[in-house]
Amino acid sequence: MNYNLYQAPENNGKKKPSVLTALKTLIVYMVEEKRTLVIAFASMIISAVLTLAGPIMIGYAIDHYVVTKQYKGVLVFSAVLLFMYIVSLVTGFIQTKLMGTVGQRMLFTLRNTLFKKLLDLPVDFFNQNQAGDLISRINNDTDKVNQFFSQTLIQFMRFILIMIGASVFLVCINFRLGLAALAPAVVILIFTWLVSPWVKRSNALNLKSVGSLSSEVQESLNNFNVIVAYNRRDYFQTRFEKVNLENFRTAIGAGIANNLMMPVFSFFSNMGQLIVLAFGIYLISVKLFTIGLLISFLAYVSNLYSPLRQLASLWANFQVALAGWDRIRIILNLENNMSVIEGKPLAKIANQSVILFKNVSFSYFNGKEVLHNISFNLEKGRTYAFVGPTGGGKTTTASLIARLYDPVKGTVYLKGKDIRSYPPIERSRSIGFILQEPFLFNGTVRSNILYGNERYKDVDNGKLLEDIQEAGLEKLLARFNEGLDTKVQPNGDGISLGQKQLIAFIRAVLRKPDLLILDEATANIDTVTEQLLEGILHKLPPATTKVIIAHRLNTIENADEIYFVNSGSVIRAGSLQEAVNMLLHGKRKS
Repeated sequence: MNYNLYQAPENNGKKKPSVLTALKTLIVYMVEEKRTLVIAFASMIISAVLTLAGPIMIGYAIDHYVVTKQYKGVLVFSAVLLFMYIVSLVTGFIQTKLMGTVGQRMLFTLRNTLFKKLLDLPVDFFNQNQAGDLISRINNDTDKVNQFFSQTLIQFMRFILIMIGASVFLVCINFRLGLAALAPAVVILIFTWLVSPWVKRSNALNLKSVGSLSSEVQESLNNFNVIVAYNRRDYFQTRFEKVNLENFRTAIGAGIANNLMMPVFSFFSNMGQLIVLAFGIYLISVKLFTIGLLISFLAYVSNLYSPLRQLASLWANFQVALAGWDRIRIILNLENNMSVIEGKPLAKIANQSVILFKNVSFSYFNGKEVLHNISFNLEKGRTYAFVGPTGGGKTTTASLIARLYDPVKGTVYLKGKDIRSYPPIERSRSIGFILQEPFLFNGTVRSNILYGNERYKDVDNGKLLEDIQEAGLEKLLARFNEGLDTKVQPNGDGISLGQKQLIAFIRAVLRKPDLLILDEATANIDTVTEQLLEGILHKLPPATTKVIIAHRLNTIENADEIYFVNSGSVIRAGSLQEAVNMLLHGKRKS
């Protein structure tokens, strides 16, 4: 399945949603904030109404009290206006505070939802996308959305409300002058409608380049030891400069797009005020207008066009948020193609069968076929070795056994049932996996070896040490200075790759799986330790099936059966010598 985030929407045949549809899907994450939003919007409406009431009251006071020199009325109106402005200040503070908390809670929920979705997606998704880009979407893109909702949304709505109210007042005070005042605003709206798609695209390209930049930085830092060892700082510097230059170009493009509206809005805003001033003076000269009404009119024109100027930057923020939401939404809309299905047991299958491949073919997305129509059966309590040249398909076969992928054709059976019918928890109990480069977490040896093991959820160290000794793992644990409490920092210098493999080995053995897969699990450890591990494997329950993938022939010499994997086929090799001959032949052939 295509999980590439830059191709998925087109390949799935889905049209990008409209702005309104995107907003509706985003507002879902604010449903729990309904009460807070109602209070914030009520405060916003009160503030907007008070702002709109001010100019007409000032105009009325000028015509009825200033012109007639009734200063007591002026003082009364001034006191009323002061009270209105104080109330407007308080309501503005309330809405800002409430929307700030709403935005942060929304950011918290959105990031949790996005990360949970990532955990639900299959391995194939992570093979097709860069980790740095995913980090950028979780951190950067969600923050862009949060900034709009916590800092911009209420202002955006308030300005829209004030503009609509000001337009109504303008038309009601004088219809002809009102239409003249609104003419530049219509031009601004048409201009905004025309350039908005370009602004959104520019910001989307910039966010994409930020993701690429994050990926490049992460890859360089993760492989810094290799960079130093091979003295290839120049190579990675060149790669970084390339993505940084792309980010620079897209940032300039996004900056131009985001800032273009401000001068255009300012120009037409000034034109609107100039039209009102000239036409208003003419109407006063022919006694169709009063000075107080003209002052009110100019104030409403200011209420119309000042928010328009600020909407230029707010609209740019809105487009950035939409671009960020598009990148988040693509992930949230993805489906896991490795769902659990209903499966019936095979009618005819040996009671001792643990894993059965039946006419299995597999290829990676947009890649050539790795395995073609293979069939084999692995029985309880036996040890199987899979050998073959590099790139022959050994690890892919092991990945299919553990259901890290599903075959393109054919079926994999686990204990007589389609492996797809097992829930992930039940399947992980049955299958243990030790990789050549095991993944560990920051913490201790204890937390790492108990990871995902429900049987040891509340166990104390005493009981855990007993089980470790019973499994013959105590000598491995002794390799760590502080035992179970030894600190583990996977990316630090405190633990070697060999020690990481020992931790992964202890973790897998303590799970007591029905099937244990060792994919080059002894590649980074010394011969003495390897012999110790072999002794531990012999202590596993007799019914445990072991699958060993290795290049070192001494690792597989005690296997009950050996399979040769190469060029899409899995062939039973027979003896160790026959496997060696096949391996040599395969190497000459390749």
